[in-house]
Amino acid sequence: MSCWIKECSVCAGLIARFASGVSRQAVPTARQRAAECINEEVKRRLGGLHSAKCILYSVDFLLILTNTMHKVATEVEARVRIPLLHIADITARRVLADGKKTVGLLGTKYTMEQDFYRARLEAQGLKVLVPEERDRGFVNTVIFQELCLGRIVDESRAKYRRIISDLIERGADSIVLGCTEIGLLVKREDSSVPIFDTTLLHAQGAVEFALSQQS
Repeated sequence: MSCWIKECSVCAGLIARFASGVSRQAVPTARQRAAECINEEVKRRLGGLHSAKCILYSVDFLLILTNTMHKVATEVEARVRIPLLHIADITARRVLADGKKTVGLLGTKYTMEQDFYRARLEAQGLKVLVPEERDRGFVNTVIFQELCLGRIVDESRAKYRRIISDLIERGADSIVLGCTEIGLLVKREDSSVPIFDTTLLHAQGAVEFALSQQS
């Protein structure tokens, strides 16, 4: 049995129009990490040498493999006839299933500040907290100037830990890593409350959906 998953490359035109300010370097990094997570989940579920086959001609659903590019998700959904598995929906379901209600959201400034992502989480019943404005700027800078370029800086990790602690003090009972690259820097031990890595959860949700469609 093979799991057939299609990356949402058909949306490239839409993404190009709406993604001004998003680093080109981030695209291969996000795609690679997401693909690795999908392959690991397929192997975990099916065992042996199974892996996901990406970018195929016949598809049953779409994935947008970055959080920020979900800015165009609504328009994409309106133009296709197959499901788009929204990363925020999958994440929210998992957070709620684990009994958490107030998330501290880390991501690009677009993800943290604009309604396309926060409102989607809130629509599922979650309360969403984001860092203070100065800290949002720092989180965003680290993503684009360090993580997207493959740079892992210990000083940045320490500041992320402080930002996470601030969110927890404000009432967050969990932390959502709302950017593909943040999981390269922030690990479970960097938070006193559960961390939800959206890249991993998206991959798991995609595999679960794909396997549910197998006859």
